[in-house]
Formats: sequence, structure tokens, C-alpha cells
Amino acid sequence: MRHQPGRYTFHDLLREHALAHDRQHAAPFAGALARACDCAVANIEYRRVGAGGGWPTTLTDAAQAVDRLPELASRAAPGRIDTGRIVYAGHSAGGHLALWAAARHRLPADAPGRTGAPAPIRGVLALAPTADLAHADRLGSGRGAVAGLLGGSSTEVPERYAAADPAVLGAPAGHTVVVHGTHDEALPLDMARAYTRTTGTALVEIPHGSHFDVIDPDSTAWPHITRALGTLAGTLG
Repeated sequence: MRHQPGRYTFHDLLREHALAHDRQHAAPFAGALARACDCAVANIEYRRVGAGGGWPTTLTDAAQAVDRLPELASRAAPGRIDTGRIVYAGHSAGGHLALWAAARHRLPADAPGRTGAPAPIRGVLALAPTADLAHADRLGSGRGAVAGLLGGSSTEVPERYAAADPAVLGAPAGHTVVVHGTHDEALPLDMARAYTRTTGTALVEIPHGSHFDVIDPDSTAWPHITRALGTLAGTLG
């Protein structure tokens, strides 16, 4: 969708839909990604804070969704989807869940959602993710969204942060690529830099990119997104 006078741009639509706090804001991106990469994209949902979510429901909803994904994909399109090339992807809070879901083998023994082995995936594409929950909480990102999700700060419920924070859990299964705009107004670039440096994962910085540019097919981030997904899924060399 190209900008036309008197009409919304794709970027404007993303911002509006993001206010709904559901998967609508990612739907245009998911469709564009499927077309660009000739791949199947499942746009999953989970219960949010205030709608039955929070600790640990939001996390376990995401875990159940990705665990059932291969079976559901095979049932929906028998023989047409290669479930050996799964990549978890997510934007912002969804980026946190993608990183977390791929690191569940690193959770404490009694933590909700823990698995005994790494997820059988190619990797993770994390787009402007909340990669450090404690840092985001200290910043007050999302108007206190992290404390709302986990029921308190890292000093009040440290055991929950130990079981939910990607910065604590370490590198996810498979390969991970984090894409973050240098002018992200919601989550600072230094969070992505610190996370990728500590975990040994890859970081792609989008010059002058905003928080929503990384899911806008009309932005300069788009070629980086499609290239990263193709590489992770094994469709590009």
C-alpha cells in the first residue's frame, strides 16, 4: 500500500490497530509476509491482561499455540506445509513471547510452560521485541505493561521474571535475528543491543526506523525482514 494524498498509509493503519491490543495490528504484516516469502504464516492470539490473561496465562497460551502449530498446519494443508522449517516471529510484546517460547527449555524446573528439550524450530525473528522485561519495567514501557503482565516489579516478584524474561533465559533454540529501529520510540535500541550481545544472537539495526516500521511492508525495514525470514527458514542461502 503506497501513500496517496488524503488516505492512510500502512504505517497509520498499524498504529490505529495497535490500540486494539489484539492480533489485528499484525494481520496486514502477516499477510504481506506470506505473500513476499511464499510461506504459511499463523497469526496466533493469546489472552491479554484485563481479558483473562496475565501471569501465567498469557505465557502458557503462547506455549500451547506454538506446541500445537505443527499438527494444526498439517491438518489445515496436508502435505503443503514443511513443519520442519518453523520460525517463531513477533513484534514488541509478541517479540517477547517469541523469544520466550523458543527458550522454554531454559526455564526453571517448576516454571509454567517449561519443556525438557529445545523447540524443534529453525529460529526466531524478533521485531522490536521487549527483550529485557526488567529493563522495560524500569522504563515504564507500555504504561506499566510488564508489571501488569507479571503482577509486579522484578524486586516484588523476582521468580516470575526469572521464568519470563528473555534477558535472563539466554539464547533461544535455533538461530535468532532481532530487528530494531534506531529511532524506536517505544523500546530503546540499547535493549536490543544488550540482549543480542549477551545471548550471541544477531541484530539488524534499521537506520531511522521507528517501533512500527519493522512491521510495515512499505518501510526501509521490509527487505531486511524478508531476507532474515528466508535465511532462518532455509529458503535463502
